[in-house]
Amino acid sequence: MFQREGEATNGFHLHVQGWVTSSIVLRNGNRLIQKVHLPGDMLGTPSMVLPEAADTLTAVTEAITAFVPYERFGQLYETHPRLAALFTVATQMERLALMDALAMTGNASARERLARLLVDFHTRLGPIGLVADDGFHLPLTQEIMGDLLGLTAVHVNRTIRALEEEGLLARQGHRFQLRDLAALRRLSSLPPRRPRFEPAWLPAPR
Repeated sequence: MFQREGEATNGFHLHVQGWVTSSIVLRNGNRLIQKVHLPGDMLGTPSMVLPEAADTLTAVTEAITAFVPYERFGQLYETHPRLAALFTVATQMERLALMDALAMTGNASARERLARLLVDFHTRLGPIGLVADDGFHLPLTQEIMGDLLGLTAVHVNRTIRALEEEGLLARQGHRFQLRDLAALRRLSSLPPRRPRFEPAWLPAPR
């Protein structure tokens, strides 16, 4: 566990290796997993505006992060403004992803939600070399997937089986192969995003 909700914190994490979940605990004691972080993500940034940690960061697999103290990060705005601006871009991309997830959870069918989740993992794992033949290792329990999708673990299992029977998905243990990526993209009720990682308004490098 890299961070516990409610505890004091003075920095955030750069995710280096492994799979990490972000979760909060509701007043009734239920845990709600909101995000699965992959290498390259920034963890714990919502806590920057709070006196304590906003969420709990828990490793799903063996994981490594690099801790960045707020004070050291704040110096970037003076010494490396372009790098600091890129942080703003990254946090807005995170906000966009959460917006899309919220829209799907409230308005999409289980098949649409699962299709979007699998396509999202495919999109995020590809650039870091963890996709082969449109397949990838997915070390998540169906309970975690259910938390992400707003479904029960039983419903997740049933939906996975349905996509397998339709020939859209093949599964062997924790390896998922997207057999018809185009069809899964069409099944997702949201259009694919095309983010600009370095928009023209960024300040020039010094």
